[in-house]
Amino acid sequence: MDQSLKDHNRAHHGHRVGGLRAAVLGANDGIVSTASLIIGVASANGTRAAVLVAGAAGLIAGALSMAAGEYVSVHSQADSDSADLDVERRYLSSEPDLELDELAAIYEGRGLDPELASIVAKKLTEQDALAAHARDELGISERNVSNPLQAAAFSAASFAIGAFLPLAAVWFTASPQIPLIAAASLIFLSLLGAIAAKAGGANMVRGSLRVLVWGAVAMAATALVGHLFGTNV
Repeated sequence: MDQSLKDHNRAHHGHRVGGLRAAVLGANDGIVSTASLIIGVASANGTRAAVLVAGAAGLIAGALSMAAGEYVSVHSQADSDSADLDVERRYLSSEPDLELDELAAIYEGRGLDPELASIVAKKLTEQDALAAHARDELGISERNVSNPLQAAAFSAASFAIGAFLPLAAVWFTASPQIPLIAAASLIFLSLLGAIAAKAGGANMVRGSLRVLVWGAVAMAATALVGHLFGTNV
């Protein structure tokens, strides 16, 4: 592959989507859920110790929940893909001509004329029939295949990092300061949204505002709940 083609491929961002998705979701959830939990407890007149305990518990529980959810999700998808590939192997073994026609029809549907579609289907079948059907019929490719354990660890780590940020804002203050916690958390969210948007090739301002608005809504809601419970309990 020549240098110009390598540079062209680097200009695209699709190869980053899997890891970016897990990192952004994990860190975003870590910041929003932990900051909201901390603000809710603080609004209910919780002591600094109570707020720290609630935040630490939220960090641990959230990280483990993210890990479990990501593991189950990725593993379920992998099991589904594996089952589909097993079915495809059986069809390729029992009905190779029908599968060849099916592949050619796919390429024809994408704009190739029938003769060229048939040639392409034959060439790809000769090279690796299962890979061709997995990619073009089932939509399974190496790029969107993830390791369940790796995805779980990545999600847990990103959540923990995100959750630590609002927790640190409490740790370094003498008493829970709700405006400070909220402001610090919203700044972290804004930076996260901007970084994620840049990595994905999207608009940084729009990406930043998206997470900023929803984070603010979540914190305001828990602050209101904490205030009401703190007043009436």
